[in-house]
Amino acid sequence: MTTQEINRAYERIIGSLDNKELKDAFVCLQGMIAGVREYVFQEKFDELQSTYKYMLRYRMEGAKDPMQEHIYHTLLLSAYELADQVKHKALSAESSFIYYNRKRSLDAGGGTTYDQLHAQLDIPGQTMELEQQYEITLTELFHKIWVSYPLSPDDVLVVKEILYNPVLPVATGCQIVSALLLGLQASFDKEKLFLLFDALETENEEVRVRALIGILLTLFAYRKRTYLYPQIQERLDLYAESHPAFTNDIRTITLRFILARETEKITRKLQEEIIPEMMKLNSKITGKINLKDLASEQIGAEMNPEWQEMLAGSSLEKKMQEFGELQQEGADVMHSTFIHLKNFPFFREISNWFLPFIPQHSSLGNPENKEPGDRQVLDALATAPFMCNSDKYSLYFSMMQLPEQHKKMMMGQFEGQAGEMIQQSKEEFVTQRGNIAFISGQYIQDLYRFFKLYPSKLDFDDIFTWKLDFHNLPILQPYISDKESMWAIAEYYLHKGHFLDALSIYVRLSIQDHENDVLFQKIGYCKQMNDDIEGALDAYLRADLLNNNSKWVIRRIAGCYRTLKRPEEALTYYQRYELMSPDELSVQMNIGHCYLEMRDYDEALKYYFKVDYLDTKSNKAWRPIAWCSFLTGKYDQARNYYKRILDAQPNMHDYMNAGHTEWVMQNVKQALKYYKKSVETEQNDFHKFKEQFNQDIPDLLMAGIEEPEIPLMLDQLRYVLEDGL
Repeated sequence: MTTQEINRAYERIIGSLDNKELKDAFVCLQGMIAGVREYVFQEKFDELQSTYKYMLRYRMEGAKDPMQEHIYHTLLLSAYELADQVKHKALSAESSFIYYNRKRSLDAGGGTTYDQLHAQLDIPGQTMELEQQYEITLTELFHKIWVSYPLSPDDVLVVKEILYNPVLPVATGCQIVSALLLGLQASFDKEKLFLLFDALETENEEVRVRALIGILLTLFAYRKRTYLYPQIQERLDLYAESHPAFTNDIRTITLRFILARETEKITRKLQEEIIPEMMKLNSKITGKINLKDLASEQIGAEMNPEWQEMLAGSSLEKKMQEFGELQQEGADVMHSTFIHLKNFPFFREISNWFLPFIPQHSSLGNPENKEPGDRQVLDALATAPFMCNSDKYSLYFSMMQLPEQHKKMMMGQFEGQAGEMIQQSKEEFVTQRGNIAFISGQYIQDLYRFFKLYPSKLDFDDIFTWKLDFHNLPILQPYISDKESMWAIAEYYLHKGHFLDALSIYVRLSIQDHENDVLFQKIGYCKQMNDDIEGALDAYLRADLLNNNSKWVIRRIAGCYRTLKRPEEALTYYQRYELMSPDELSVQMNIGHCYLEMRDYDEALKYYFKVDYLDTKSNKAWRPIAWCSFLTGKYDQARNYYKRILDAQPNMHDYMNAGHTEWVMQNVKQALKYYKKSVETEQNDFHKFKEQFNQDIPDLLMAGIEEPEIPLMLDQLRYVLEDGL
């Protein structure tokens, strides 16, 4: 079997097991085993199938066995594990994925044992040589844990000893946890998962948070089978009992993964909006700068206040403010900056993508040979709270490639002007280093870099394409279903525009709290934003029953009725709103629109004229006044308003409607000119013009235009367009 055939067969087996279709799973699994030709797999398979057949036979005969459910769950669990083992065996020989290449390499070389690796790590790294040996050993340990499947009980004991060794640097525990996570993404191994639980008990917060993220990702990846391992629930219960902050931790990590969804949007916004606008602004500033005058002034001279004036009030200023708020929130605003800075040799080693930033790391050079400026840079990067570890390495490698003159200048800035900023960063870093939001945010960004930018990223399932709604996992709901957590997660989804995700939580909350009008407001809003107008209306009406004083809800109900082409009901709610806010012109306009849709044109005109009289700053009432005037036969009035519109910023419809008015007033030549202008405003798209024109034919007929005249007018228009007259 080819790699693709193996993977497809495995996915079919897992899909069948997830759906509890054991017979289908067995058929497919038998085919995979035949391809591997491993007797021990066939023996295990025959045992499972035989047990399942006996169980079914007893059930069909009506025999009641209290152990039946336990036997069934054991069969499912064993089938999952056998499928995993067969897949690994088949791919170990066929696959070119980096995981199997590394596994074959380690298997061929025999490899160092976990005990030997532990002994090598335990040697204090007081010299550069010993530090390098530690790094080599840690990398080897990472690979060994990553590709070991399954971990034996003896291996588990040694890895746990390494995790709990207080002498080893924090990076050791961090890399063990990341290797376990990566290995679990390749295949489920309960021993690796339980080692992550063991890592939760270490003293270092960095290791603990990384382990918790690994556990959550694993529980999500294998959410259809985790219930088969009661030990997992037991470990969760024990940890929750001894750590009161467990619920808050899950909630915080969930919010951080929701925030990670914004990364691609932020990158696009930077590349497509902010940077182009900055370039435009830069060209304007350049035009206002006299370089000769600038050269003659002192370097410390005051900047031109006109530059700030250019920025003030611009769309760029608003985007930069939004960008700054995202950065304060912890969003990954640096990703786009470092996309192209992951090609250094350091990143060819897979384990380095997960490595905490270590200023003494050998890849950064010998600390004893560094200039004060170099050390200052490393110190600043080590404590920079706004960059993930991966980006810190990227930035330092990039700086070291600068020409000597530029590098010295940058070092001088770090020694001088940047000193105060560095000190502030240190204080902020010290404040946040034990903060789970800070640690999880940085680690999730490191993971994001790996799954999006690693050269062999296609060899891995991109976890950031998953939904990662941990709060919906049955195994986690006992710890994250409290009202505070649900509200916090739902509000975050809502704030970030993930309306369906927010909706599912609000609906769940409404079952428990069915008298909360705000919940139904938000249910309605989420449905409306997903174009479920009927559903939104139902929710808004429920909210209005619970609290009939919300102007926001009343207006939303009216808007839904208008969208559903039910202007009579919409009018009722707009009139309710009008009683509460009689001077709100937008509501007056909407009341006019309702009357227009109800074909009560005279009543509509009353409201439009009121808006036109009171609103001296805009002309938004002109169009409906002109059209209603046309429909009511007040053609002089319509002509007057269309003249105003055409003198302002006319569109295709304005020219067309002005043409209708002239036609019914027997001014055919002027009508033809306006129709020609209407077509020209849409890049001479006559078909688009005709589609809209055809919708107006009933109104033209009502206004007295004879039906045979219509095709003649359109044909004449086409000749005019062709001749360019």
